[in-house]
Amino acid sequence: MSAGGRSETAAAAILAPWLQTLRLDLREFVASDAADVYRLNNDPRVMKYIGDGHLSSRAEIAATMKRVQRVYRVYPGLGNWRATRRDTGRFIGWFSLKYIPDTVEVEVGYRLRHDAWGRGFATEGARELVRYGFDTVGLLRIIGITDPDNVASQNVLRKCGLADAGWGRYYGQRLRVFAATNPRP
Repeated sequence: MSAGGRSETAAAAILAPWLQTLRLDLREFVASDAADVYRLNNDPRVMKYIGDGHLSSRAEIAATMKRVQRVYRVYPGLGNWRATRRDTGRFIGWFSLKYIPDTVEVEVGYRLRHDAWGRGFATEGARELVRYGFDTVGLLRIIGITDPDNVASQNVLRKCGLADAGWGRYYGQRLRVFAATNPRP
């Protein structure tokens, strides 16, 4: 048994990829991933279009990691997943399929390290999560939201099959909304 009470086999299973694409491994986050998330959330280029661009403290990351891990139990099939490159194992960010707080909307999202931008990883991961959300989870609708000036993310959402749906108010901000409806409800 490990120190946390889980068997070594159970701990290894958590670290195994939950979902794979041609170039990405996605898995559940564990507490030891906090340092990678801290570095990601403290790059001003990455955070430019996230809320007010606030950089996260270590305490905020620790609280986020606990919340992310709780979502796996509360909303099976939904959550945030750590993304690594299959060829190198290098952490590049995360992808999510989750409820937007105070709504019934399910959002596809991603946050990638700056050095992973422009390589198609965002489209590849988000497209797979949209497919998974419709085909496996059985969602009827998935949305993506972006800062009005984040043209790159708007293009990613379009490539994933989400159409421009105008404007909406989420996370206390007026944001661009993109949406897709399950073609096989």
